[in-house]
Amino acid sequence: MRATPFLSPLLTTPLIATLLAAAPAAAEPVPTGPPNVPSQEPAFPQQTRAPQLEDTIELTTETVADGLVHPWGLAFLPNGDMLVTERPGRLRRVTANGDISTPIEGVPEVDNRRQGGLLDVVLGPDFASERRVYLSYAEPREGGETATAVARGRLNEAGDRLTDVEVIFRQQPAWDSTRHYGSRLVWSETSELWITLGERSDDEARKLSQTTDNTIGKVVRINADGSTPDSNPFADRDDAGQSIWSLGHRNIQGADLDPATGELWTIEHGPKGGDELNRPEAGLNYGWPVITYGEAYSGAPVGEGITQHEGMAQPVYYWDPVIAPGDMVFYTGERFDGWQGDILIASLSPGGIVRLTLDDDRVSGEARYLETLGRVRYVDEGPDGALWLLTDQEDGALIRVTPQS
Repeated sequence: MRATPFLSPLLTTPLIATLLAAAPAAAEPVPTGPPNVPSQEPAFPQQTRAPQLEDTIELTTETVADGLVHPWGLAFLPNGDMLVTERPGRLRRVTANGDISTPIEGVPEVDNRRQGGLLDVVLGPDFASERRVYLSYAEPREGGETATAVARGRLNEAGDRLTDVEVIFRQQPAWDSTRHYGSRLVWSETSELWITLGERSDDEARKLSQTTDNTIGKVVRINADGSTPDSNPFADRDDAGQSIWSLGHRNIQGADLDPATGELWTIEHGPKGGDELNRPEAGLNYGWPVITYGEAYSGAPVGEGITQHEGMAQPVYYWDPVIAPGDMVFYTGERFDGWQGDILIASLSPGGIVRLTLDDDRVSGEARYLETLGRVRYVDEGPDGALWLLTDQEDGALIRVTPQS
């Protein structure tokens, strides 16, 4: 759960959907198509295709608001409203009964071509006193190049304008690409900000994921003002990006803290096959593009086509074929009996929600939900214990999910 304020009840019309529930694991994995690279083998048991969880309860979906244009991120405000980003470059305030505001003023300029635009939004740890809001976005640079940036500003009391806006982080170098910005924002328990960064989906740029003199294909960690924590793994190195936390990533668009340990977990897009669940540790290399459990979209191997290499960390779990993960959250509420500590993942393809159960940091079971919703970009647990989703469409929606009972 990423927020704690009370959220008032919603006035919406329910649509009933049969979903999966906490139950003993079955022997067979979730039915999917054949793997793209059947010759590849997992490094340890249940690193992929974990047993399917049984299907026993019904859930209710409620469309709270629609007409949002490719919504990407959401933050709950203390008064029950929500801030929602739209990729074209708009930040909206949505009330609990679904009223959508005019665009909030003061948002930085974005490059909204292809996968770019206004992306994630989180409240600052000091929001109660300073009203700071943090935004990630595709920033236009010189010569048509772009890169991920993070800015912060103060939301006025009326909730219609950001003031004192300042950029606190810029990915380097910029690149002539409009893809793979990463861009999920997560606060640590001690108020450092983790930022996930893509490798820009370019053959030359992705090589930079393996070097530490840049922030391409990295997870970075900064202080709330943009400075570098002294405890970062490369903080004392002049030849490395001091904000880097981990390297060797492709395109991380989901991240959350384990509520039991406070550790960061991430989920990233693989190529054709090879989506990964990781628990990034300080200074570790997660392998892209040297190792992967996928292949190029052309069907050719990525690099040497290997899945393991000395000095490179293995994913906790991977998918082949992919789920195209958009976001993730650890569930901690009470509405979904038996789901506490499970990971819920937004899926863009085949769509809906994926649920994982864990046993000692290993995946013990998997389930699929709500595929008929199509592209789900965002999932979070609301202050009311319900699940809140954003669908990534030209006519996107904010959807609330609860058990039917």
